[in-house]
Amino acid sequence: MILSPENAQIFWYFIIFIILVFITGIYCILVSFNLIRALIGVEILIKAATVLIILAGYLCGRTALAQTIVITLIVIEIVLMVIAGGVVLWAFRHNDSIDPRKLTELKG
Repeated sequence: MILSPENAQIFWYFIIFIILVFITGIYCILVSFNLIRALIGVEILIKAATVLIILAGYLCGRTALAQTIVITLIVIEIVLMVIAGGVVLWAFRHNDSIDPRKLTELKG
């Protein structure tokens, strides 16, 4: 599909936005010493991927497929966040901290 000048301009705005959101998510994961902030960073990364999938579906003319993939991604994201939230809650109850640097005495 050949992009019209208007679509090309919108495409570049979305790409810049997606890159900024992706960098924000990576920064949130790497810099934070808090497990909840790291989960928020993962959530931000997944949102950037969601917007990228929607943009790719729009540009290819296959919005129905993109919407299906995004809905599947949202379901997987919810399951991931529930399980990760449970792990963070367990870590807080057993260590009285959600700092990953203090999780050194794990057994398993």
